[in-house]
Amino acid sequence: MPVITVANPKGGAGKSTATLVLATSLAQQGASVVILDCDPNRAIEGWRGGNSRNPVIVDGGVTESTITAKIDEYRKKFQFVFVDLEGTASRLMSRALARAQLVVIPIQASPTDAELAARAIRLVQEEEQAFEKTIPYRILFTRTSPAIATKLEKHITSQLTASEVPMFRNHLNERSAYKALFYYQLDLDELDPKEVNGLPAARDNAFRLAEELINLVIDVKAAA
Repeated sequence: MPVITVANPKGGAGKSTATLVLATSLAQQGASVVILDCDPNRAIEGWRGGNSRNPVIVDGGVTESTITAKIDEYRKKFQFVFVDLEGTASRLMSRALARAQLVVIPIQASPTDAELAARAIRLVQEEEQAFEKTIPYRILFTRTSPAIATKLEKHITSQLTASEVPMFRNHLNERSAYKALFYYQLDLDELDPKEVNGLPAARDNAFRLAEELINLVIDVKAAA
């Protein structure tokens, strides 16, 4: 089953949020999903400590010596294996990238994020050369306006398109509901609309992004 690693050398790019939104959305739709929380902040492991009934499994006890065996074990048992990677390049990151069927690189629409996304792409390409295999990746814009793209976002998107960098069509928009996931330790379907604004739009955004991810995984598998 597909291993989806989520990586960006920069903190604050929305890596853990994107992982949790995608994983819980897929699990809510009936898929069996596990997340390996390799981020030192353990934000997703902390979320799992709450009262959510979402069936997603979270494993926060991952080290560079165990990650390969854990990924191989979970691939046999779950339909989707997500790996929320630490920000810095490491042996753990290298081993996770080598096992990935798809690498998701979340970035905000800023020059700094775009520069560090390029570094993440280089790390993927280095693993491709080392293991003589293709590792598909996609840029995912996060915290974007759902209404209208900023000039900077359009400029960065244009640059990435010109460089033939593959990107998600859907973005993970700026939504208070995504922050509420971690605050209330619930999934999107469990959050109370009386407490959280814009829930229907956030749920729709998450569904469309998860749907695109499924189609990407299918395409990657067909091309393999």
